[in-house]
Amino acid sequence: MPAADPDSGVPLTLKEKVRRLPDRPGVYLMRDRIGRIIYVGKAKALKRRVSSYFQPSRAFALHPKIRALVEMIADFDAIVVKSEPEAILLEGKLIKQWKPRYNTDFTDDKRFLLVRVDLREELPRFRLARFRKDDRSRYFGPFAHSGPLRKALAQMRRQFGILLGDGTPRRLPDGSWILYDDVRSEIYGFQGSVTPQEYGERVARACEFLEGKSREWLDSLRSEMAAAAARRDFEKAAGLRDVVFALEKTLEKPRHFERTDPTALNADESALEALKQALGLPAPPLSIECFDISHISGTFVVASMVRFAGGKPDRDSYRRFRIRGFEGNDDFRAMQEVVGRRYSRLHREGKALPDLVVIDGGRGQVAAALKAFISLEMDPPPIIGLAKREETIVFPDARPPLDIPLDHAGLRLLQRLRDEAHRFANTFNADLRSRKIRESLLDDLAGVGPVRRAALMGRFGSIERLREATAADIEGVAGIGPRLANEIHSHLSRAGEPAGKTP
Repeated sequence: MPAADPDSGVPLTLKEKVRRLPDRPGVYLMRDRIGRIIYVGKAKALKRRVSSYFQPSRAFALHPKIRALVEMIADFDAIVVKSEPEAILLEGKLIKQWKPRYNTDFTDDKRFLLVRVDLREELPRFRLARFRKDDRSRYFGPFAHSGPLRKALAQMRRQFGILLGDGTPRRLPDGSWILYDDVRSEIYGFQGSVTPQEYGERVARACEFLEGKSREWLDSLRSEMAAAAARRDFEKAAGLRDVVFALEKTLEKPRHFERTDPTALNADESALEALKQALGLPAPPLSIECFDISHISGTFVVASMVRFAGGKPDRDSYRRFRIRGFEGNDDFRAMQEVVGRRYSRLHREGKALPDLVVIDGGRGQVAAALKAFISLEMDPPPIIGLAKREETIVFPDARPPLDIPLDHAGLRLLQRLRDEAHRFANTFNADLRSRKIRESLLDDLAGVGPVRRAALMGRFGSIERLREATAADIEGVAGIGPRLANEIHSHLSRAGEPAGKTP
């Protein structure tokens, strides 16, 4: 049933809800009579877009599928965002999350090429693949154009001396391998024989090169998507968005190394030493913690802290924060709050501070982090900020910003740290939005107001646990009688049913 006016508690009709919408960019979620999300859409102007669904003069001109959708709409939710590109991104996330009946499913990366490397092999090869499997291999891509990708792989073979999908290497009695015949060895500029350790070093350099290519393409795609949205070419922007999501998923996928890789260890040590030199630190920063703030136009404001130890993720030490001290959109206050909460706790527990604190942001965010230490009367460890646009390092004191080469090992370590903090914060943000949308199912029930809803959540803790409860369990909550308990149980059972196939 339609949502209620927050001031009077009187149910709103759909037309009244539409009239209250702003003419601002956003995303709308259409629901059926039992509360299921059946369609997610984006809009440059929410009021104008959503109202178009309920204009009688257009009813017979609509496509049959859209007409069937309109007939099923019993209520809707709207989320206001800052811009059309942000609406495109949020729409995509919600479609992937809820898989509404009347949305065409987002294409995944299966139509694009991937590069697969199984690092468990004694001589890992760089092979092309169409599907990403859970086989503990490392994947790069997706890449939309096969021609440039094949040329890049051919370049990698010449540059690094690695194996592609072809070739039949031969093992020699001393345990080394002949990778190519004499002619190809001359062409590629590498010796024909190689030990497994030497070959592993080649693979490590090639993987680093290929990941850099993926990130360059991701930055290019993001710019192209924003440009398409700015000129209102939403169909192209939505298509680019699909590729961006798939590529982001690949770059964020955890890596599995089944065997000890001395080259990777040396690379981590080199990156830490390079970071020490670039920042003028007294010693390599063996422990680094990075903070990031995530929100959607000032709502669902959360923060993340990730920790790297010895240049590698220490996932057991990751932390997530909800902002408690205020409501609204203020990244500086949010950063000051979470940095203060993190290090006041370490101080109380007598634990050591990290060797370096990294803030995802510029001077304002770094100043907010420093202010947290000042208010706690604590001596801060070295603090820097990493500004996204130019990858510039900023300091909390009078030192000028530092620009170091993009291929600098220390900067690449900071980028991995920052990207991990960003991923972790966005995941938490998405979890909170999902929980809020699920809990809104109770808003559709007559007789379940704020007091009873709070009692239900206090008893069961989540919609998922409430959905698993029996009517008798629900009746045990204060203020819930047998009839209402049966209605809640039936409503949530129906809402949990699959929506079926798109007609």
